[in-house]
Amino acid sequence: MATVAPHQPWAYALRLPHDPRAARVARMTVRAVLSGHGRGEVLDVVELLTSELVANAYRHTKGPASLRLTALGDGRLRVGVWDTSPHVPAPFDQPPGSRVPPAPVDACRGRGLLLVQAYADSWGGWSLKAGKLLWCEVGGRDTRSITQRHQSHT
Repeated sequence: MATVAPHQPWAYALRLPHDPRAARVARMTVRAVLSGHGRGEVLDVVELLTSELVANAYRHTKGPASLRLTALGDGRLRVGVWDTSPHVPAPFDQPPGSRVPPAPVDACRGRGLLLVQAYADSWGGWSLKAGKLLWCEVGGRDTRSITQRHQSHT
């Protein structure tokens, strides 16, 4: 049962320490928030994208991170992750709609932000005085399941 109307704007913020468990904590938080707000149709996608952004913050910084989950009035959800590094990685450093090539097949890393590119409806990043903010959005008019999104990108 939803505690508020699904398209009512709201925001949650979570401060995360530099800890390898931060992505798991962020996923659990996203699952609780979206379930509580009746947004199950985007739960899997938002959970995946949150996990990738938080894991990226942990892997590439030595400081804390912050997660902000925002429901916008038109049904979209925005995930924003701030961290202490000013470096904005690809594809977030490219103009909207740009695509970066996939990681080599034998690479052990380098696919997380490509998943964000594949499953988010929009994304971006900003270098700030104290770190950077990477964000992505899903939902609104296009609330296809994660399986349908994957099939459309392969």
